[in-house]
Amino acid sequence: MTAWLALAAAIGSEVVATLSLRTAAHGRRRWYAVVVTGYVAAFALLSVSLAHGMPLGVAYGVWTATGVAITAVASRVLFDEPLTPVMAAGIALIAGGVLLVELGAH
Repeated sequence: MTAWLALAAAIGSEVVATLSLRTAAHGRRRWYAVVVTGYVAAFALLSVSLAHGMPLGVAYGVWTATGVAITAVASRVLFDEPLTPVMAAGIALIAGGVLLVELGAH
C-alpha cells in the first residue's frame, strides 16, 4: 500500500507543479518555485513507489494517465481551458490503456 500512497502523492505533486507552470508562464514568476518543488517532489515520490516494488510500467502509466486527466479537468476549472467531448474520450482511452497495463502486470 505504501507504493500506491507514494504514487498518489507523486501524481498530486506533478499536477500542482504543472498547474503552477501555467500560472508562472503568464507573468507570476514567483510560482516557478512551486513548479520546481512540485516536480522534484513528484520524481522523489515516484522513486519511493518504485523502491516499494511497484513495476515501472504500471507506476509510470498510472502517473501519467491520472496526471493528464486531473490536469485537463483542473485547467478547465481554474483557467477556463477547453475540455471537449473528444478530449474526454481521449482521457477515457488513456485510462483504459493504463488499466490494461495494470491488469497485464499480474
